[in-house]
Amino acid sequence: MLFIKVPDMNDSVSDLSVDGKIYGLRFTYNERYDYWSFGILDENRNPIIAMTRIVPNFPLLQYYRDQNLPNGIFGCLSISETVGRQAFNDGTAEFVYIPNAELEE
Repeated sequence: MLFIKVPDMNDSVSDLSVDGKIYGLRFTYNERYDYWSFGILDENRNPIIAMTRIVPNFPLLQYYRDQNLPNGIFGCLSISETVGRQAFNDGTAEFVYIPNAELEE
């Protein structure tokens, strides 16, 4: 399991290396409705998955199918029902990537 730091910014792109490929993870905070979204970009910064809302304790790409996606699950672990602006900073939420190989163990 990879723990991914969500930058303390309202909009950011961070690189993540998974299975020998570089992906861009875009995190965006919606101030009006108090929630985070994330998207996945390819190595050329083209969107693979546009923004999807981050909800806790659910595989965020459950309903997406694309051969360009990493072979695993992205998710947010939290004891809270919602993920507000400070959730990743105060430790009440953690963003993770779990490779499918770890899920099969």
